[in-house]
Amino acid sequence: MSEQHVALTGSARPAMAGATRLRDAHPQDPVKVTLTLRGKVAPADAIPDERRQDAAETKAALERYGLTVDEVRLEPGSIVATGPVSAMNAAFKANLGIYHSPEHGEFRGREGELHIPAGLEGKVTGVFGLDQRQVSRRRDAGGSGFQGSFTPADIERQYNFPAGDGDGQKIAIAEFGGCYFDADLQAFCAAHNLQPPQVEIVPLDFDPPRTLQEVKQLPPSDQKFALEAAGEVMMDVEIVAGLCPAAEISVYFAAFDQRGWIELLDQVIADKPVTLSVSWGLAEDDLNWTHTALNQINKRLEGAAELGITVCVASGDDGSGDQMVDGRAHVDFPSTSPFVLSVGGTLIDTSGREVSWWDAPGHRTLSDGGGASGGGVSDKFGRPDWQQQIHVDSVNAGSIQGRVVPDVAALAGRPGYDLIFLGDPSPAGGTSASAPVWASLVARIDALLPAEKQQRFLTPLLYDSGTNGRPLGEVACRDIARGHDNASHPPAVGYPVKEGYDAVTGWGVPDGVALLKGLH
Repeated sequence: MSEQHVALTGSARPAMAGATRLRDAHPQDPVKVTLTLRGKVAPADAIPDERRQDAAETKAALERYGLTVDEVRLEPGSIVATGPVSAMNAAFKANLGIYHSPEHGEFRGREGELHIPAGLEGKVTGVFGLDQRQVSRRRDAGGSGFQGSFTPADIERQYNFPAGDGDGQKIAIAEFGGCYFDADLQAFCAAHNLQPPQVEIVPLDFDPPRTLQEVKQLPPSDQKFALEAAGEVMMDVEIVAGLCPAAEISVYFAAFDQRGWIELLDQVIADKPVTLSVSWGLAEDDLNWTHTALNQINKRLEGAAELGITVCVASGDDGSGDQMVDGRAHVDFPSTSPFVLSVGGTLIDTSGREVSWWDAPGHRTLSDGGGASGGGVSDKFGRPDWQQQIHVDSVNAGSIQGRVVPDVAALAGRPGYDLIFLGDPSPAGGTSASAPVWASLVARIDALLPAEKQQRFLTPLLYDSGTNGRPLGEVACRDIARGHDNASHPPAVGYPVKEGYDAVTGWGVPDGVALLKGLH
C-alpha cells in the first residue's frame, strides 16, 4: 500500500558495536512489538479521551498493514501487535536484518530511524521489539567464595530492620533472562529456618527454564548465559525471601531488549506492588539505548512513582566508568531516573567497618573480580526539585546539573551474601544484591505504617527536612564517610566518599527502625 510516512523522533539506532549484518530477516518470520502512545501514565479510572482516540487510530493503522493488535493498555498507553517481518518493514520502514555479535550470537536488528504512518505523528512515541539487541546487564560482583558471608539475620542486625516478615506486602522483582530453580529457594529457606514464601513467576514473552534438564534443552550458545543469569535471579529471590518470607513475591521475566523493559513496567503498573527490585541496567548514554526508549521507560517509572511504588535500582558495579572506556564518567539507567531509588554499594573492611565498595581496578574483570559502587551525575536527566540542596557537580566538563546517584547504599562487596545455587553454597554480591535489600526494607516498613502513610514513593521523602530541619536520609541512614572513591580503570575520574551525602553511597546504609520512625 502507498501511504506517507514520517520519521519517528528519537528512534535512530546505530549499528551495534562489533556486530555484523549477515542477511535480511526472513519476510515471514514472526515479530511482536509494543507501541507507546503520547501522554503520561493515567489512572485506570481517568483515561483521557485523547488516549482512547490515539489508541483507536493506531489500531486501525496497524491493521491496514496486516498486523494483528493483540492488546491495548490504556493506563500506561501501550499497544501490542504481531505480524511477519514483511508487514513490520512496510509499517515502520525498518529494514530488519539478522546480525551476529561475538558476545551475543545472532539476533534480529535494525539501523537508522524508524518511520510511522503520517497520521500517527505526535501520537505514537515509540516502537519497541523490532531490534532485539541487549540493553540490560546485571549489576553483580559474582560469587567470591569468602567465608562468613551475610545471612538474612546478619542483614537484619546490620541495618536494624524493624520487626516483621513482610506479611500482606506485594514485592516485585525484575529479571531479563535466566532461570528459576525452586529447589534452591527451598534449600535456602531450610538452611535459615524460614518458611518458604509464596513466589509467582510471571513470564512476559519469556518463560524461564525451571530445571537443569530444561536448560540443557536450550541451544548450547544460550545455556551459558541462562545459567549465569540464573545465579543472579536466585540471589534476588533468596535475599527478598530471607527478609520478607511472608510477602507475596512476583518475579517478572522479560526479554532483555528495549521492548522487555516496556512490557515489564506495564505489568508492574497494572499489579501495583509496594516495591520493585531491579538489578539490571546499562550506561544511560550507551548507544544501544534509543532516545525514545529512555523517555518511555522513564515515563512508566514516573507512573509507578505516582502510584506509590518504590522502584529500587542497582546503581552499577563498575564505578564511575560504568563499562564505558572513553575516559569520561558515566552513570547507569534506569538508576538515573528521578522516579526510582538508586542503590549503591558498600563492603566490610578488615577492621569490621562498613566503607564504600571498591575492589581494584574499580570495575569488573573476567579474571580477577573487581568492582565498585556506581554513582555520579546524570547527563540525561535534570536534577529534580527535591535534590536541589545536593551540591555534587559532574566530573565531566560541560555536563548539566543532572540527577545525582545513588540515593542510598547497602552491602555489595565482601563478605557477600549467604546464598544457595544449584544446591551448593554460593556467596555473591554486587549492587544487584543491595537493591533487593532495600526493596525488602521498604516492604517491611510499609507493613508497619498507618494506612494513610502506606504505598508512598520513598526517594523524595529522604531529601525532605523533618521537624528538626535535617533531611530524613541523614537521620534514617548511617553515613558511609570512608572508603575509596569510585574511580574505574581504564581511567574514569571518580567521585569522592565524604561525610554527608556523596555520589558513591548516597545518604548511606539504612537504619530501618529510624526510617520507620521518620516515615510514621
